Order: sequence, then C-alpha cells, then structure tokens
Amino acid sequence: MMLFEQIARNKRRTVYVMIGFSLLVLFIGGALGYVFYDSAISGIVMAAVVAAVYMGLMISQSTSVVMRMNHAHEVSEADQPELWHIVEDMAMVGKVPMPKVYIIDDESPNAFATGNDPKHASVAVTSGIMKRLNREELEGVLGHEISHIRNYDIRLQTIALALSAAISMLVNIGMRSFWWGGGRRRSNNNNSEGGNMQIVLLIASIVLIILGPLAASIAQMALSRNREYLADASSVELTRNPQGLITALEKISSSDPMKEADPTSSALYISDPLKRKKGFSHLFDTHPPIEDRIERLKKM
Repeated sequence: MMLFEQIARNKRRTVYVMIGFSLLVLFIGGALGYVFYDSAISGIVMAAVVAAVYMGLMISQSTSVVMRMNHAHEVSEADQPELWHIVEDMAMVGKVPMPKVYIIDDESPNAFATGNDPKHASVAVTSGIMKRLNREELEGVLGHEISHIRNYDIRLQTIALALSAAISMLVNIGMRSFWWGGGRRRSNNNNSEGGNMQIVLLIASIVLIILGPLAASIAQMALSRNREYLADASSVELTRNPQGLITALEKISSSDPMKEADPTSSALYISDPLKRKKGFSHLFDTHPPIEDRIERLKKM
C-alpha cells in the first residue's frame, strides 16, 4: 500500500473512532438521565457539560501533568546536543515549531510526545533509548513522535483521555444516585401503558451505564492503535528511510519493561512501556503488534 493511502485510511478510521467515542459519552449521559432523573435529554446535556469541562482541564494542563506522572525532566541543547539537534531537524522537516525536550531516567528504550497542539508540544525519550539506538534509528523514532505532533495526535489522545474521565465521572454519578434513592422511573412507570418497553429501555440503560467504562477503554485503545500506524507512515515520509524505524522498533520490542512508566499514559509511548501480554482479541492492546508495524514499514 502506498504511503499516502495508508495515512488517508488511518485518518478516516480515527475520525470514526472519535465520533463513536463522543456518541458513547452522550448515550451514557442519556441512559443516566433516563434511569435516575426521568429525563434522557437532561442526562445528555449533563454529559456534554461534564465532557467539555474535562476536556478544558486536560487540554490546559496535559503536558505538565503527563511529564510529572512519568518522572521526566526538561533538558536544553547544552545538556543533550545530539538529541536536541535530531528533534530540531525532524521538527524542521515536519514544519512544526521546536518542541520542548525531556529525558526520563530509565534504561528501557522508549519515547512519547504530548501537548495541546504543535505550538505547545513536548517530546520525551528515555535515557535507555539514547544508549541503545544509533542516529538513524533515533531519527526514525523522533520522526514518529514529531508526526504525532504534526498530525495533532497529541490533542486527540488528550481529548480521548478527557472523554474517558468524563465517562467515569458520569458512571460515578449514576452509582451515587442509586445509593441515594434515585431511579424514580423504576417505581413510577412499571404499571403504565407500554410498561414492557419501559422495562426493556431501563435494562438497556443500566447495562450501558455499567459497560460504558469498558467500551470507553476499548475505544481509547483503538484510537491509540490507529495513531501508531499513521505516525509510523508519517515518520517514513519525514526521514525517507523506513529501515531506521524498523531496526529501532526491533530493539525497543526486545527490551525490558520500563520501571516507573505511568499506566494511564502508556498509550502515548511509541511502544507499550509495561510490555503487557497481548490479548487474543487485541481489544485492550494500547499498541498494534510490533511485527505488524514492521511488516507495513517494509512495504513502503
């Protein structure tokens, strides 16, 4: 498959996942309102407000929060001249502003990018990746991370994290309402005309509220996997050298897990920092299999 065809395909898939993610938030809000407040519309409005608040908070504070959670410290050109110049070169080729550069003191090779937009982006790499990868391989990895910035993946991941947090908040509200005696619809409408349909809708709403966080996790993981494929393809577009990223991924995949990586931000990394075992369905994988990524790169 041609490079630009793969990029276009992954962009379409990402749009579909984000639409589904947003609809899931509204459906859960509607179910919450239907079960506990006798009004699906009120629940949808509440869900929209909660999601907007969470997104505002996450977008304004994402970089500092993520870097603290992963024990990263900012470095300057004088501290890490080689790393700085590779990031600078990739940013120049990618036509994005120079991001801030961070180091994570960990022997396992890995890297990620975060921020709200290209003007407020940051790149973090582990000390281990600086030791194990040569310049060609580092260019492939940092081209991948700059591609996340250029493609606005960093904002998408921030929004996805905020929507997941909003869903958790809505479910917590529902659980508290249950214990506080909510759910008037259950007692008021069971004997009314169309009661069977009311019962079906009630059960469906409760199931949606219970399974909502699970569905949100699956959507978030699917979004992350799509973004990795796109960033791999975009890295090749920047470096014109798929072999650098191929050998980098091979070295990263054969390394030990990171010691203090934050699990909630693991999807940001170029490869799963926790080295979790892949599920048979891949629904909960934060990254596509390295073998699949390498195979796609070999065809470019």
